[in-house]
Parts: sequence; structure tokens; C-alpha cells
Amino acid sequence: MQLPRIYPLTDVQLSGLSHAEQVELLSLGGATLIQLREKHKPAREFYDQAKIALRPGVQLIINDRVDVALAVGAHGVHLGQDDMPPEAARKLLGPDAIIGYSTHNIEQAIAATKLPIDYLAIGPIFTTSTKSDTAPVLGLEGLRRVRQTIGDLPLVAIGGITQANAPDVIQAGADSVAVISALLARPDRITEATQTLFQSLPLSRQT
Repeated sequence: MQLPRIYPLTDVQLSGLSHAEQVELLSLGGATLIQLREKHKPAREFYDQAKIALRPGVQLIINDRVDVALAVGAHGVHLGQDDMPPEAARKLLGPDAIIGYSTHNIEQAIAATKLPIDYLAIGPIFTTSTKSDTAPVLGLEGLRRVRQTIGDLPLVAIGGITQANAPDVIQAGADSVAVISALLARPDRITEATQTLFQSLPLSRQT
């Protein structure tokens, strides 16, 4: 899979906007792959919001909830270490669905290369305020080691990534940066922040 340089995640509490509103503003800034991340709303309410968020030209990935991804016809799902196993998700969603998988250290990353996933996420790269139960920070050197170990498997870096450090993250081996606060902290500037971040990133990662 060819990952775009920026992989935004929605956050209703941080932005004060619905998932659909965030997707619209992010896509206007150039985002083509967006993860809907919802940790608080009931399944029915999340389903309703995800359905509204679907829009042409944007691949929507649902965080954690395989049932919601299947029900709304999303492009795929992103799974954590404690979610449904990727093998089971693949059976439910089919061969064409995008399945991403979170890892937090090099051992988990190595194990993930044997799973039926389309990309691997690694983090936190830096200290982050958008998730409280984070694993130890990897840093850029940890990211480089993961890249060297997993070969060409598409790699998303997440955790504390800002406009200032995102170019270094790409150069260290990530194909894409997953971003939350750097794009959503100022809801009136989401589109502009997305455009600016795209413009700041190198076209290719270090190999």
C-alpha cells in the first residue's frame, strides 16, 4: 500500500467538531487517508457519525471497531494490541480492506510483519498528550531501528509529531506521520495546518 505522507486522526474532544466536519476540513487541506478515532461514544452514535463522514477521494479507517468499519463500508480498520486479531479482522473485512496495526517496540513490530496487515504503526515517537496509556518513547533512533528491521512494510509513525519534527520523522524511516494535535488544536486552522504540514515534508523517506 502507498501511504500518504500525512495520516490524520480525528478527535472530537480536542477539536470540538464532529468527525464529519474534521474529515471535510482535513481533506480540503489535502488529506486522503483519515482515521476516525472515537473512544467515548456508543457504537450507534459512532456509526451514525462515521456514515456521515464518508466522502469521495478520502479513505476512511475506523479505529478499533471492526463492526463499525464493516457496517458503514469504511475502507478499513486500525487495530491495537488488545483489539480483535488482524487475522480475524481480515476474514470479516475481506482481502481489499486496509488493516493497520499498532506496535510500541521492536519486538511487536517484528511479530507484526507476519500478520495480514497493510501497514504497521509504531509509537510513541515523542511524548504525547493525546493518549494517557502510552508505552515508552522510542525517539528517532528507535524509529530507525524499526525501519531497518521490518524492511519495506509501510510504516506510520505516531506520538508527539508536530510540524517542527515531522520532517525528521520521515527522514528517520517513516512513510507517513499520524498527527492529531498539530492539525486539530486550532479548529479554525485545520485546513491551513494540513496544507502547511504537507508542504514541509520531504517527498521520500531515508532508505
